Amino acid sequence: MKPFDATFVLTETTTIMEQPVEMNTLSQILEKLRLKGKDNELKMTDHGKMQSDNGKIYTPEDLTIVKTYRFEGMSDPGDNSVLYILVDQDNEMSYIIDAYGLYSDHDGPAFDDFLKKINTADRDEQELFS
Repeated sequence: MKPFDATFVLTETTTIMEQPVEMNTLSQILEKLRLKGKDNELKMTDHGKMQSDNGKIYTPEDLTIVKTYRFEGMSDPGDNSVLYILVDQDNEMSYIIDAYGLYSDHDGPAFDDFLKKINTADRDEQELFS
C-alpha cells in the first residue's frame, strides 16, 4: 500500500486558500443599495402583487430580476436567505428578500408563482453598483 502524500495535500490546500475570494453578506449588499439610494424593498400584498416602500404596485410584467444573491447560514438553516435585485419599467432598482426552504416568509404558492413570472436578465455586480 502506497503511503499518503501529505505534502501534496498541503500544497494544494495552500494554493486554493491563497486565491482571493470576494465574500458578500446580506448586510453588505443592503448597505451598498442604501448608499446608492436604491434601498427600495418590495413586499407581497394581500392581492398577489408586489408593493414598494413608496406605495407603487407591481405585477410580474413590470419587473425584471437583474441579480440574485443566495446566503447560507453556517450553523442555522433558518439563516438561509435569498436577495433578488430588480428593476422596473422606469429602470428604478428595488429588491426582495426571502428566506428559503421551510423558513420562507411567505405562505402558499402566491409568492413563488409571482417570482416565476418575472423576467430575468443577469447583470454584473459592478454594473449594478457603479
